Amino acid sequence: MALIQDTAVVDPTARIGEGSRVWHHVQIREGARIGRDCIIGKGAFIDADVTVGDRVKIQNNALVYQGAVVEDGVFIGPAACLTNDKVPRAVNPDGSLKSADDWHVGRIVLRHGCSVGAGAIVVTDVTIGRYAMVAAGAVVATDVPDHALVMGVPARVVGYVCACGHRLEQLGGGSWRCSDCGQTHVLEEGVMKAEAG
Repeated sequence: MALIQDTAVVDPTARIGEGSRVWHHVQIREGARIGRDCIIGKGAFIDADVTVGDRVKIQNNALVYQGAVVEDGVFIGPAACLTNDKVPRAVNPDGSLKSADDWHVGRIVLRHGCSVGAGAIVVTDVTIGRYAMVAAGAVVATDVPDHALVMGVPARVVGYVCACGHRLEQLGGGSWRCSDCGQTHVLEEGVMKAEAG
């Protein structure tokens, strides 16, 4: 059974998995699907039809707008924002207020195990790869490869991280090793992969 605080506003059509915790002043809109064992922090907003996998942490005041797909094991930091409109306007050229029919919902995909730091903004139509890490305050406007560490405005790849979250050290010849757990990785044709073993 999920734990939902009394001050949370959860649409009756939203689905929340067993063991998930929804804290104070959260809003979860219609059709949203939250997996098992998730933590949705105080003041977070989960828009209509958003899909959130299992064991996801969405921290206080994070904004996850319609069009987002969040896979298992993802971390979304405090006040991070996943947008959904590349050409935002309140009104049409004739001055009439825009409605849901006047715009196209973009898509953001956060792949398994990735992290989006506090205050980061992810612009729509972006995929963040498996175990990638977005630094606090970054603005992500292009896809992020698996295991990449990105930071800045606009966000750029500055290194790579292990599944455990620590930076990888380059050994040479395309080989990398985690500075913390020692897991070795290989970078081939721009794709970082953990080596078996």
